[in-house]
Amino acid sequence: MPVANNAQLNTNRPAPRDLEALLGCLQPDAARALSNALEGRDLSVEEALVLFDATGLEYSALVMVADELRRRTVGDVVTFVVNRNINFTNVCIKRCGFCAFSRDYREEEGYFLPITEVVRRAQEAWDYGATEVCVQAGLPPQMEGDLYIQVCRAIKEALPDMHIHGFSPEEVLYGSVRSRCTIREYLQGLKDAGVGSLPGTSAEVLDQELRDRIAPGRISVEQWLEVITTAHELGIPTTSTVMFGHLETNEHLARHIALLRDIQQRTGGFTEFVPLSFVHTEAPMFMKGLVDNVRPGPTGMEVVKVHAIARIMLNNWMPNIQASWVKEGARMSQLLLTAGVNDLGGTLINESISTAAGAQHGQLMRPSQFRQIIRQAGRIPAERHTTYAIKRVFSDADEALDPLDLVGDNVEEIFGSYQRLVKLDTYRFAHPRRLARKGAARGSDSPQGLPNEGGASDAEEHNPSDPEDDQG
Repeated sequence: MPVANNAQLNTNRPAPRDLEALLGCLQPDAARALSNALEGRDLSVEEALVLFDATGLEYSALVMVADELRRRTVGDVVTFVVNRNINFTNVCIKRCGFCAFSRDYREEEGYFLPITEVVRRAQEAWDYGATEVCVQAGLPPQMEGDLYIQVCRAIKEALPDMHIHGFSPEEVLYGSVRSRCTIREYLQGLKDAGVGSLPGTSAEVLDQELRDRIAPGRISVEQWLEVITTAHELGIPTTSTVMFGHLETNEHLARHIALLRDIQQRTGGFTEFVPLSFVHTEAPMFMKGLVDNVRPGPTGMEVVKVHAIARIMLNNWMPNIQASWVKEGARMSQLLLTAGVNDLGGTLINESISTAAGAQHGQLMRPSQFRQIIRQAGRIPAERHTTYAIKRVFSDADEALDPLDLVGDNVEEIFGSYQRLVKLDTYRFAHPRRLARKGAARGSDSPQGLPNEGGASDAEEHNPSDPEDDQG
């Protein structure tokens, strides 16, 4: 199920002479790896490790080769999608060391949006020009097994043409456990209800030993792979991600990317790859010292290297490399357009997960801002759909404003924010047991869409909220 990119292609372009000359000045191992990439060969993990160690001329050549491969494969068009994040609850049964978004059900800041509010937010996004809603959340205790399916049906009933990019592998696994069905059955239920694609988050780094250190009890590598490959088999495309800048080594990263490439070779179901920098500011494992030797996120050069090496390793199989403006900011994201990146993600409208972790780059990127960033980099801006079909390409003279461009500086007044949401009593989370007791006293059931007592026991709930913010 390969996903096409409608950008300008030029696959037969030879390497520029100045790049060939530069390769001749490099250390032999780096020169050999970059030459292999330019000749269209897939790089091995060992070759990738050479590039991760690049400094000086080798680093410059790495960036140039990534940019050249990007140009050959997808041309000079840079894409973005108009979308909205809807993180409908921050209450979660897990305590991942890197997640500052989730709250225990006993905490005062726990919230839970009813399905009617989820639909209202989706409708508002549609009215502002969005073609996608990205729906992810925490894992509330004793959740109704079909809650995610209910959410999809409600959105599709109100907005049949809205693309639902929803529910990470962690959430899919949790939904299947609560519903007492297989992962395949649950994914089929989501597809039938209207899910168009899945975020490939909850991946962090696909190394079990490392995962056991930063998030014990998190979805396992084996389970993540099962959800993703089953989704692809059912015709549900997914994104792919990595979270870096904490405890991982270069070998962890190289093997992670190689594993994603292996999956893509078999299924063709990944739409893009999104490197996600670890935001340490409010992360429990950093702030509270829960895990030894955690780094405060990646360096600037590490950010560039991960994106560039991802382009080089994945170029033959996964044409779209996305920069997360929420994690990196507008300036770094623009710089990454010279290091293999061809997509800047989504407008988001509401950004909760990275903001909760301490990211300082806002919750909304307006379409006009995307166009400006892209043009300043000498590239061609285009709005896309979730699966990379191009909706429209903008000329240099096209300065028309979209509805989101007309939103003033009072973004929080219009769309709300995570900081405001956690303070509202309107959507305060109540544990199902409390709701059940109140319902029994009134002789009625708990409200539809909220967690209830059905499904698996607490002991069977074993999966968390998503710390990674997929941008679409």
